[in-house]
Amino acid sequence: MMRTDRYLLDNRQTEAGSPFDAFAAVFDPTTFRHMQGFGIGSGWRCWEVGAGGTSVISWLAKRVGPTGKVLATDTDTSWMTSPTRAPVEVRVHDVGLDMPPGEGFDLVHARLALVHVRDRERALRAMIKALRPGGRILVEDTDPALQPLLCLEEYGPEQQLANRLRHACLTLLAERGADLAYGRTLPRLLRQAGLRGVGADAYFPVASPACAALETTTIRQVRDELVSSGLATEQDIDRHLANMASGGMDLATAPMISAWGRKA
Repeated sequence: MMRTDRYLLDNRQTEAGSPFDAFAAVFDPTTFRHMQGFGIGSGWRCWEVGAGGTSVISWLAKRVGPTGKVLATDTDTSWMTSPTRAPVEVRVHDVGLDMPPGEGFDLVHARLALVHVRDRERALRAMIKALRPGGRILVEDTDPALQPLLCLEEYGPEQQLANRLRHACLTLLAERGADLAYGRTLPRLLRQAGLRGVGADAYFPVASPACAALETTTIRQVRDELVSSGLATEQDIDRHLANMASGGMDLATAPMISAWGRKA
């Protein structure tokens, strides 16, 4: 994800690796399904924006092969702990501030990234500029305002606490400049940018074990912020973590909206 000095989930935090694994478990199948639909194959040049973890770039690298290229960028690349091999290149880059790191890409992809960028409009323009004629863009972001609950059925105190803490996390994100309704705007923004064949869908997991893993790692990362801001107590957070660990809660995520288009 693109970082600012106010970004809530920092790569450099001790547990930053765990959220990447949880995001991959929840969202990779949807992302890969869309990319396969584009016909990605040998020789493609791909730009992974706000790469975060390694699951997407590893998947891309296998499909583009030694004649292709996968450029993975982020403002913090400390998540890449081992040396990369061709066709993967990792580069420090802020899509909201810097010029595109090249042009002529067959595919540009950003997942759960632009919502955290201050200048989202500039970032999207940079991504589109980097495409070759006929190149594809896939932008994926959640829309918490569309579905803000962690527990869709709030039938007991455990579910009520979970939803209260979810709202608290969304409050922190909004205070740091995240647009909690950004996902729904993506199809319109791609059409307005002149892209062809624009489409979109949404993925909305409910009662998935991966959702519990994602929520657990997220809460552990932001617990200090929640407590210091007065949005939750240490006891609230400990009880919520214990409730999830029991395995008896049906947890959901906000819908992730995937939007795509082709450069004319």
